[in-house]
Amino acid sequence: MFFRDIKGHTQVKRSLANMPAENRVSHAYMFAGPEGSGKLPLAIAFAQYLNCESPVDGDSCGECHSCKKFAKLVHPDLHFVFPVVKIGEGASNPVSSSFMNEWREFVLQKKYFNLTQWFNYIGAEKKQGMIYTQESHEIIKILNLKIFEGKYKVMIIWFPEKMHLTASNKLLKLLEEPPAGTVFILVSDNPDDVISTITSRTQQIKILPFSEEDIARELMEDGLEEKDAQSFARLAKGNIVTAREIVEGSEDLDFFFENFVFLMRNAYSRKLQDLIAWSDEMSRLSRDKQKNFFDYCLRMVRENYISNIKEPDLVYMTPQENDFSVKFAPFINDNNAHQMAEEFSLAHAHIAQNGNSRIIFMDLILKIIILIKNR
Repeated sequence: MFFRDIKGHTQVKRSLANMPAENRVSHAYMFAGPEGSGKLPLAIAFAQYLNCESPVDGDSCGECHSCKKFAKLVHPDLHFVFPVVKIGEGASNPVSSSFMNEWREFVLQKKYFNLTQWFNYIGAEKKQGMIYTQESHEIIKILNLKIFEGKYKVMIIWFPEKMHLTASNKLLKLLEEPPAGTVFILVSDNPDDVISTITSRTQQIKILPFSEEDIARELMEDGLEEKDAQSFARLAKGNIVTAREIVEGSEDLDFFFENFVFLMRNAYSRKLQDLIAWSDEMSRLSRDKQKNFFDYCLRMVRENYISNIKEPDLVYMTPQENDFSVKFAPFINDNNAHQMAEEFSLAHAHIAQNGNSRIIFMDLILKIIILIKNR
């Protein structure tokens, strides 16, 4: 992965490229930013640059022995830790190395992706993945080994906020006394969910969302016409993963839209029995998909509320969403928008805390029935 493969982020890339030359490579970084902002590709590009034998103009050369191995993610001094799931009977505390072949294939194939897409790829869309306790033993084992052939041993930890507390505490000890020549790169969507003692021991690299222009350029390289690319880029609001999901007609986005419409229409009509059956179905989804649904609902509440202002430049909806919202938007207003958003946020938080899904959806249904009538 090269810095030049990633659109935008000019200042971040320049800063990262200057670190080795100025002898200020830190032992631990936190690449923090929203989903779809290119954090993981930047982390891999930085790791490759650190070990490149002949860097050129602020980027890896791509020709040396090290770069060729990085191109396939098989360099012996490049290590990954990421959320995994328990698959099969008797599975307990799985570790990243058990999924490394799938991980390499996926990263090289997708470049930009989110946690849900990763779980779908390994056939675990209905499971709640995490970085289990056993992973800390694997990290210690790896870091006790000498550097094989690179300048640095790089450990990229994707989604450290998904790390079990026991594993987090052992990682903290490693960050307090890091092995010589080791660089940790933590890649996080929600750094506030990482224990503060870990965060305080990392150098913060803030990754901003992509600009509309950068996303449009990426989509045009995928083959889209300029006009379409600009339209989809605007809807994505800085998230390249969302942009590609919209282009591909993501099944998840269609699913979320259909279920948001079902919830609102049946809440307005007070069809409680239909909604109870619906809550049973939704409660059987994976927790990550449930959280993503609530995030989608929050966005739709916001967009419909803003659309009442009659300022189209402030509204970010797909044509399908916009067609529905022409008639629906008046039902999201000053009397209920704030409270409705709070209810979706609360449901998201309760799911994240492993609350009972069916109870959470049932409670939400009753609240929405009351709020949707509050015009």
